[in-house]
Amino acid sequence: MQLTDFRVLTFDCYGTLIDWESGILAGLAPLTAQLAQPKTRDEILETHAYYESTQQRQTPAKNYQQLLAIVYRRIAEEWNIKVDWQECVHYGQSVKQWNAFDDSAEALRYLKQYFKLVVLSNVDNDSFAASNEKLGIEFDAIYTAEDIGSYKPAAANFDYMLTALERLGVEKSTVLHTAESMFHDHLPANQHGLKSCWIYRRHEKEGFGATMQPKQMPQYDFCYTSMAEMVQAHKDCLRGE
Repeated sequence: MQLTDFRVLTFDCYGTLIDWESGILAGLAPLTAQLAQPKTRDEILETHAYYESTQQRQTPAKNYQQLLAIVYRRIAEEWNIKVDWQECVHYGQSVKQWNAFDDSAEALRYLKQYFKLVVLSNVDNDSFAASNEKLGIEFDAIYTAEDIGSYKPAAANFDYMLTALERLGVEKSTVLHTAESMFHDHLPANQHGLKSCWIYRRHEKEGFGATMQPKQMPQYDFCYTSMAEMVQAHKDCLRGE
Protein backbone atom coordinates (compact mmCIF):
# COMPACT_ATOMS: atom_id res chain seq x y z
CA MET A 1 0.00 0.00 0.00
CA GLN A 2 1.30 3.46 -0.98
CA LEU A 3 0.09 7.03 -0.56
CA THR A 4 -0.34 7.24 -4.32
CA ASP A 5 -3.07 4.56 -4.10
CA PHE A 6 -5.52 7.20 -2.77
CA ARG A 7 -7.43 10.04 -4.41
CA VAL A 8 -8.90 11.81 -1.37
CA LEU A 9 -7.34 12.85 1.94
CA THR A 10 -9.87 13.52 4.71
CA PHE A 11 -8.39 15.54 7.56
CA ASP A 12 -9.02 16.10 11.19
CA CYS A 13 -8.10 19.75 11.74
CA TYR A 14 -7.37 20.46 15.41
CA GLY A 15 -4.31 18.61 16.61
CA THR A 16 -3.40 17.62 13.05
CA LEU A 17 -3.27 20.90 11.11
CA ILE A 18 -3.96 23.45 13.87
CA ASP A 19 -1.89 23.41 17.08
CA TRP A 20 -4.83 23.11 19.42
CA GLU A 21 -2.83 22.01 22.46
CA SER A 22 -0.87 25.27 22.48
CA GLY A 23 -4.14 27.13 21.88
CA ILE A 24 -5.87 25.35 24.76
CA LEU A 25 -3.00 26.05 27.14
CA ALA A 26 -2.93 29.73 26.18
CA GLY A 27 -6.70 30.00 26.62
CA LEU A 28 -6.62 28.34 30.03
CA ALA A 29 -3.78 30.56 31.28
CA PRO A 30 -6.14 32.78 33.35
CA LEU A 31 -7.09 29.63 35.29
CA THR A 32 -3.70 27.94 35.54
CA ALA A 33 -2.15 31.20 36.78
CA GLN A 34 -4.39 30.95 39.86
CA LEU A 35 -3.53 27.38 40.79
CA ALA A 36 -1.97 27.05 44.24
CA GLN A 37 -0.23 23.87 43.09
CA PRO A 38 1.00 24.11 39.47
CA LYS A 39 -0.06 21.36 37.09
CA THR A 40 1.97 19.86 34.26
CA ARG A 41 1.15 20.56 30.64
CA ASP A 42 -0.32 17.10 30.20
CA GLU A 43 -2.35 17.29 33.42
CA ILE A 44 -4.00 20.46 32.12
CA LEU A 45 -4.65 18.97 28.69
CA GLU A 46 -6.02 15.74 30.14
CA THR A 47 -8.46 17.67 32.33
CA HIS A 48 -9.63 19.58 29.26
CA ALA A 49 -9.96 16.33 27.29
CA TYR A 50 -12.22 14.83 29.95
CA TYR A 51 -14.62 17.77 30.14
CA GLU A 52 -14.66 18.38 26.40
CA SER A 53 -15.44 14.77 25.49
CA THR A 54 -18.02 14.52 28.29
CA GLN A 55 -19.80 17.67 27.16
CA GLN A 56 -19.71 16.59 23.52
CA ARG A 57 -21.37 13.34 24.48
CA GLN A 58 -23.99 15.06 26.67
CA THR A 59 -24.88 17.88 24.27
CA PRO A 60 -23.87 16.68 20.78
CA ALA A 61 -25.74 19.41 18.91
CA LYS A 62 -24.26 22.31 20.89
CA ASN A 63 -22.15 24.81 18.94
CA TYR A 64 -18.44 24.28 19.67
CA GLN A 65 -17.83 27.82 20.90
CA GLN A 66 -20.69 27.44 23.38
CA LEU A 67 -19.50 23.98 24.35
CA LEU A 68 -15.97 25.22 25.11
CA ALA A 69 -17.43 27.93 27.34
CA ILE A 70 -19.02 25.20 29.45
CA VAL A 71 -15.76 23.22 29.46
CA TYR A 72 -13.96 26.29 30.83
CA ARG A 73 -16.52 26.65 33.62
CA ARG A 74 -16.30 22.94 34.54
CA ILE A 75 -12.50 23.14 34.75
CA ALA A 76 -12.70 26.29 36.90
CA GLU A 77 -15.10 24.52 39.26
CA GLU A 78 -12.82 21.49 39.56
CA TRP A 79 -9.88 23.76 40.36
CA ASN A 80 -11.99 25.85 42.79
CA ILE A 81 -11.50 29.07 40.81
CA LYS A 82 -14.22 31.72 40.49
CA VAL A 83 -15.04 32.81 36.92
CA ASP A 84 -17.79 34.86 35.34
CA TRP A 85 -19.67 33.74 32.24
CA GLN A 86 -18.05 36.30 29.95
CA GLU A 87 -14.65 34.80 30.73
CA CYS A 88 -16.04 31.40 29.75
CA VAL A 89 -17.48 32.81 26.52
CA HIS A 90 -14.14 34.44 25.71
CA TYR A 91 -12.45 31.05 25.96
CA GLY A 92 -15.04 29.53 23.63
CA GLN A 93 -14.18 32.14 21.02
CA SER A 94 -10.43 31.58 21.32
CA VAL A 95 -10.34 28.84 18.65
CA LYS A 96 -10.08 31.61 16.07
CA GLN A 97 -6.69 32.57 17.52
CA TRP A 98 -5.22 29.04 17.54
CA ASN A 99 -2.26 28.87 15.15
CA ALA A 100 -1.55 26.36 12.43
CA PHE A 101 1.46 24.09 12.79
CA ASP A 102 4.39 25.54 10.86
CA ASP A 103 4.28 22.86 8.17
CA SER A 104 0.50 22.65 7.62
CA ALA A 105 -0.12 25.32 4.96
CA GLU A 106 2.83 24.35 2.77
CA ALA A 107 2.01 20.63 3.05
CA LEU A 108 -1.61 21.22 2.07
CA ARG A 109 -0.57 23.28 -0.96
CA TYR A 110 1.63 20.42 -2.12
CA LEU A 111 -0.96 17.69 -1.48
CA LYS A 112 -3.67 19.70 -3.27
CA GLN A 113 -1.81 18.97 -6.51
CA TYR A 114 -2.42 15.24 -6.14
CA PHE A 115 -5.50 14.74 -3.93
CA LYS A 116 -8.93 16.11 -3.17
CA LEU A 117 -8.70 17.56 0.35
CA VAL A 118 -11.60 17.25 2.79
CA VAL A 119 -12.08 18.33 6.43
CA LEU A 120 -14.06 16.40 9.06
CA SER A 121 -13.77 18.45 12.23
CA ASN A 122 -15.27 18.79 15.71
CA VAL A 123 -15.85 22.51 15.34
CA ASP A 124 -18.38 25.19 14.44
CA ASN A 125 -18.32 26.80 11.02
CA ASP A 126 -17.40 30.28 12.27
CA SER A 127 -14.32 29.04 14.13
CA PHE A 128 -13.22 26.85 11.25
CA ALA A 129 -13.44 29.76 8.82
CA ALA A 130 -10.80 31.56 10.88
CA SER A 131 -8.63 28.44 11.01
CA ASN A 132 -9.02 27.94 7.28
CA GLU A 133 -7.55 31.39 6.67
CA LYS A 134 -4.43 30.30 8.56
CA LEU A 135 -4.21 27.11 6.50
CA GLY A 136 -4.52 29.07 3.26
CA ILE A 137 -6.11 26.31 1.18
CA GLU A 138 -9.46 25.78 -0.49
CA PHE A 139 -10.75 22.42 0.69
CA ASP A 140 -12.91 20.37 -1.67
CA ALA A 141 -15.42 19.73 1.11
CA ILE A 142 -15.81 20.75 4.76
CA TYR A 143 -17.89 18.78 7.25
CA THR A 144 -18.15 20.19 10.77
CA ALA A 145 -19.80 19.05 13.98
CA GLU A 146 -22.17 21.98 13.56
CA ASP A 147 -23.25 20.63 10.16
CA ILE A 148 -23.74 17.11 11.47
CA GLY A 149 -25.18 17.66 14.94
CA SER A 150 -22.69 15.44 16.76
CA TYR A 151 -19.00 15.18 17.56
CA LYS A 152 -16.43 12.55 16.65
CA PRO A 153 -15.95 9.76 17.58
CA ALA A 154 -19.71 9.40 16.99
CA ALA A 155 -20.42 7.12 14.06
CA ALA A 156 -22.79 9.74 12.64
CA ASN A 157 -19.91 12.04 11.72
CA PHE A 158 -18.17 9.45 9.57
CA ASP A 159 -21.49 8.26 8.13
CA TYR A 160 -22.29 11.84 7.12
CA MET A 161 -18.91 12.37 5.48
CA LEU A 162 -18.90 9.09 3.59
CA THR A 163 -22.46 9.62 2.34
CA ALA A 164 -21.62 13.14 1.18
CA LEU A 165 -18.44 11.96 -0.54
CA GLU A 166 -20.34 9.19 -2.27
CA ARG A 167 -22.65 11.86 -3.71
CA LEU A 168 -19.50 13.53 -5.09
CA GLY A 169 -18.45 10.32 -6.81
CA VAL A 170 -15.81 9.33 -4.25
CA GLU A 171 -15.40 5.64 -3.45
CA LYS A 172 -14.46 4.78 0.14
CA SER A 173 -11.52 2.69 -1.05
CA THR A 174 -9.88 5.83 -2.45
CA VAL A 175 -10.08 7.75 0.86
CA LEU A 176 -7.25 8.04 3.40
CA HIS A 177 -8.31 9.55 6.73
CA THR A 178 -5.44 11.66 8.08
CA ALA A 179 -5.45 12.60 11.75
CA GLU A 180 -3.60 12.80 15.06
CA SER A 181 -6.28 11.58 17.47
CA MET A 182 -6.64 7.87 18.08
CA PHE A 183 -9.82 8.53 20.08
CA HIS A 184 -11.64 10.91 17.74
CA ASP A 185 -10.46 9.63 14.38
CA HIS A 186 -8.53 6.40 13.99
CA LEU A 187 -10.86 4.21 16.03
CA PRO A 188 -14.03 5.31 14.17
CA ALA A 189 -12.08 5.16 10.88
CA ASN A 190 -11.36 1.49 11.66
CA GLN A 191 -15.02 0.92 12.45
CA HIS A 192 -16.01 2.42 9.09
CA GLY A 193 -13.50 0.45 7.05
CA LEU A 194 -11.39 3.51 6.21
CA LYS A 195 -7.65 3.40 5.72
CA SER A 196 -5.93 5.93 7.96
CA CYS A 197 -2.72 7.90 8.33
CA TRP A 198 -1.50 8.88 11.80
CA ILE A 199 0.10 12.33 12.00
CA TYR A 200 1.82 11.65 15.31
CA ARG A 201 2.38 15.22 16.45
CA ARG A 202 2.86 14.08 20.07
CA HIS A 203 5.62 11.57 19.25
CA GLU A 204 8.02 13.20 21.73
CA LYS A 205 5.44 13.31 24.55
CA GLU A 206 3.79 10.78 26.84
CA GLY A 207 0.08 10.03 26.86
CA PHE A 208 -2.71 11.42 24.73
CA GLY A 209 -2.72 15.10 25.72
CA ALA A 210 -5.91 16.91 24.77
CA THR A 211 -7.63 13.75 23.51
CA MET A 212 -9.08 10.93 25.54
CA GLN A 213 -7.33 7.59 25.60
CA PRO A 214 -9.23 5.11 23.40
CA LYS A 215 -10.53 1.96 25.05
CA GLN A 216 -8.53 0.00 22.52
CA MET A 217 -5.67 1.13 20.32
CA PRO A 218 -6.84 1.30 16.72
CA GLN A 219 -4.88 0.25 13.67
CA TYR A 220 -3.46 2.69 11.13
CA ASP A 221 -1.85 2.23 7.73
CA PHE A 222 0.71 5.05 7.66
CA CYS A 223 2.46 7.02 10.40
CA TYR A 224 4.35 10.30 10.12
CA THR A 225 5.43 12.69 12.85
CA SER A 226 4.48 15.78 10.83
CA MET A 227 2.71 16.89 7.67
CA ALA A 228 6.12 17.71 6.21
CA GLU A 229 7.16 14.09 6.70
CA MET A 230 4.00 12.92 4.94
CA VAL A 231 4.80 15.19 1.98
CA GLN A 232 8.32 13.80 1.79
CA ALA A 233 6.98 10.25 1.84
CA HIS A 234 4.69 11.11 -1.07
CA LYS A 235 7.58 12.61 -3.03
CA ASP A 236 9.65 9.49 -2.37
CA CYS A 237 6.74 7.37 -3.57
CA LEU A 238 6.53 9.32 -6.82
CA ARG A 239 10.24 8.72 -7.36
CA GLY A 240 9.73 5.01 -6.77
CA GLU A 241 11.74 4.96 -3.55
